[in-house]
Amino acid sequence: MPSHAETRHLPYSAQQMYDLVADVASYPQFLPWTAAARVRKITPQDDGSRVMEADLVISFKVFRERFGSRVVLWDEAKRIETEYLDGPFQYMRSNWEFRAAENGCEVAFDVDFAFRNKLLQGAAELFFYEAMKRIVRAFEERARELYG
Repeated sequence: MPSHAETRHLPYSAQQMYDLVADVASYPQFLPWTAAARVRKITPQDDGSRVMEADLVISFKVFRERFGSRVVLWDEAKRIETEYLDGPFQYMRSNWEFRAAENGCEVAFDVDFAFRNKLLQGAAELFFYEAMKRIVRAFEERARELYG
């Protein structure tokens, strides 16, 4: 099953990068293959986190799939944890961590998933690493647009 992890140093604050990634509703404006995004609800938790339920529509050539996610936003720790709720995946988990660093921040990202559909899974495995590079690049370019 495809998985990917990387850490990048970026010239933006940890808060700026956290805010950018937490803004799921804006993903269709800049994230490759994201045709639509809808935040169902955000619920504050007693532990200081917020839980967002969101839907994304991913479109790639002939494939168009909607999936739901549970996104835990840890504002103080600047950490985002995502897990799959419903849609075409067998499972999907991703994590983001944003830490202050000299001249910017460190962004750590990891993702692990598998599709239920063997055809989708095969396509994902063929293009996975290139897709991850494009997605990370899209977040970097969006940060450059927003924060200069």
